[in-house]
Amino acid sequence: MHTVSVIVPCRNERDHIASFCADLGRQVLPDGWALQVLIADGQSDDGTRELLHSLCADDPRLQLIDNPQRIVSTGLNRAIDAARGEVIVRMDVHTAYAPDYIAECLAALQATGATCVGGPWRPVGDGWPQAAIALAFQSRFGSGGAASRRVDFSGPVDTVYLGAWRREDLLRLGGFDESLVRNQDDELNLRVARSGGGVWQSATIRSSYAPRGSFAALFRQFHQYGYWKVPVIRKHRLPASPRHLAPFAFVAGLGVLSALAPWSMPARAALVGVLGVYALTVLFNGAALARAPHRLRDAVGIAAAIACMHLGYGLGFGRALVELLVLRRMPGAAATRLTR
Repeated sequence: MHTVSVIVPCRNERDHIASFCADLGRQVLPDGWALQVLIADGQSDDGTRELLHSLCADDPRLQLIDNPQRIVSTGLNRAIDAARGEVIVRMDVHTAYAPDYIAECLAALQATGATCVGGPWRPVGDGWPQAAIALAFQSRFGSGGAASRRVDFSGPVDTVYLGAWRREDLLRLGGFDESLVRNQDDELNLRVARSGGGVWQSATIRSSYAPRGSFAALFRQFHQYGYWKVPVIRKHRLPASPRHLAPFAFVAGLGVLSALAPWSMPARAALVGVLGVYALTVLFNGAALARAPHRLRDAVGIAAAIACMHLGYGLGFGRALVELLVLRRMPGAAATRLTR
């Protein structure tokens, strides 16, 4: 009998943990495979921990792991340490999974020989503005053309949503970098690539992710993504890709033009022109993705979501650069909290 271990970071998820565990209960594994689920709780204080104790008592496959550091990377590593499975699959609470999700992860690992496999990001929103935010994730302009956002794509990618690995490969790579609050998945997949391994996306690994439910929350999320990208680039001594630099270049350009505008007519004209072209571009992308019966409302919402993604990421990236190059301190060195 083979075992697949599911690792799950969790903190203050009382409203979602029961439905997530029910999703796990619907998983259909291939013959000869058993399931172990390790939920790393980051000192929840909303009743999640008590509910987890009850769920674990009812299902011996579930195991509660303590994560006193409360961040995702440490929780994942604590779960990996306790895993018995030959294969480790990461799952998150705010995602719904097809009944064959784990089975397809196992099949993709076997068929491709890749070090890491996973499915595409498939955001699904409920009501406005979450539905508009979900549609914005499908915009190539909004996401920079990342293949992991294409739900019909199967093939080699830079990174995948969540992920599945052979345990021996994950241990060889050293697990997740515990200095990172965000981007720990991307950083691990970068190590996979640099070690000669492959990262493979399979469209048959199906899940749906619930994105942030407000523009403010989306902005904060992407601010964190941009901020934590700088430590990853510094760690690996790699140049940032154009997809990572573009939002920062846009924000920095706006900052320079805004600073010059009070004293320079050309700077004011350039600022108005840049903002005008950008507004038209995001509105065009929003209109292209909007769906009936609320096309106008959704188009505006998608445009606002794309702007939140770009501005949040660019400002976060710039903040980290200031800390690193001006203040001479490592970005995120004092971070100790899991934020969502």
